[in-house]
Amino acid sequence: MNKALRHALPLALILASAGFAQAQQQCGGDLATFLEGVKAEAIAAGSPPEIVDKALAGATIDQKVLSRDRSQGVFRQTFLEFSSRTGSQARLDTGLKKIREYADVFARAEQEYGVPAGVITAFWAKETDFGAVQGDFNTRNALVTLAHDCRRPELFRPQLLALIKMVEHGDLDPATNTGAWAGEIGQVQMLPEDIIAFGVDGDGDNHVNVKQSSPDALLTAARFIQHLGFKRGEPWIQEVSIPENLPFEKSGLGGTMTAGEWFALGVQPRDGETAFSALPASLILPQGRKGPAFITYPNFNIYLEWNQSFIYTTSAAFFATQFGGAPAYQKGNPEPGLDTDQMMALQTKLQGLGHDVGKIDGILGAGTRVAVQKEQQRVGLPADGWPTPALLAAL
Repeated sequence: MNKALRHALPLALILASAGFAQAQQQCGGDLATFLEGVKAEAIAAGSPPEIVDKALAGATIDQKVLSRDRSQGVFRQTFLEFSSRTGSQARLDTGLKKIREYADVFARAEQEYGVPAGVITAFWAKETDFGAVQGDFNTRNALVTLAHDCRRPELFRPQLLALIKMVEHGDLDPATNTGAWAGEIGQVQMLPEDIIAFGVDGDGDNHVNVKQSSPDALLTAARFIQHLGFKRGEPWIQEVSIPENLPFEKSGLGGTMTAGEWFALGVQPRDGETAFSALPASLILPQGRKGPAFITYPNFNIYLEWNQSFIYTTSAAFFATQFGGAPAYQKGNPEPGLDTDQMMALQTKLQGLGHDVGKIDGILGAGTRVAVQKEQQRVGLPADGWPTPALLAAL
């Protein structure tokens, strides 16, 4: 699937100002000159010149990649809409069959990396429909395009250099390899740097082929998820029912309460499991207090590292629990939300009140949710972070 946001790139790449400045100096201009610079850098990093030539031969700028980069689709669907579409019963059934088919691989993933089958399978399902839809952009050209472009070269030049390493290892054919528009490759859509760093040869052929080999893709994903901070044996999300008189202003990601403190306020786990009461926990309400409700635990952070979209992460996290036997969540009866024009009007008002909502785009992003919650509390509405016509009218 086309993700609204690429999974989080290593923070060091974003914060390293020296690398940022260098990449900015090396972007743009004549493509041949740019590629000569990439070649020199790859050779200095130890790649043989003939391999670098092979990797970059025939590289071109892909205007479709630039178009996607300039107009990245961000989720306009609600949680109910998106999760129902991407977490259907048919996809759940297929995933359960895949878990049985690759039982030995998933057992190894849990034994070596502490990651349950459901966590990996949820990403496998949502990213590529179990490998069926991996993207049709030439990966080399996509990365050349984004590294050459001066909008975010500090993020993509290292990925291009990592792709050259994959060519050197014999794990990728630069002329034919295809994937997502932003350079993600394979059945769980990972970037070249992460494949180089965390790649696992799951089928024993001495190569890491995350496109064709499901064992390679699944074990590489498991090792990467472990790296993101997944803690063995701990939950990540749990469906709950909630009373009407909660301090909703304390809901939302990044809270300071424990699961036990939420339980003491009347939040009830649907599965009855309270063994992890001492863990930090957030109460999240994707469509407000009258819609589905979940407690998230520290392991939920790996989903935010994988993809920064709240709708995607919540959907993927709960779908992972269903592979472990959790029933479908209770949809509730959410209050009507806002259409795009109404959301933009609300964002304009919120911005006028001094809130940082980012771009006024009609999207319910993290900044808008926080602002909505603060204004709900100020005007005396339940502060559940779900924008409604009532809030728009009150402002």
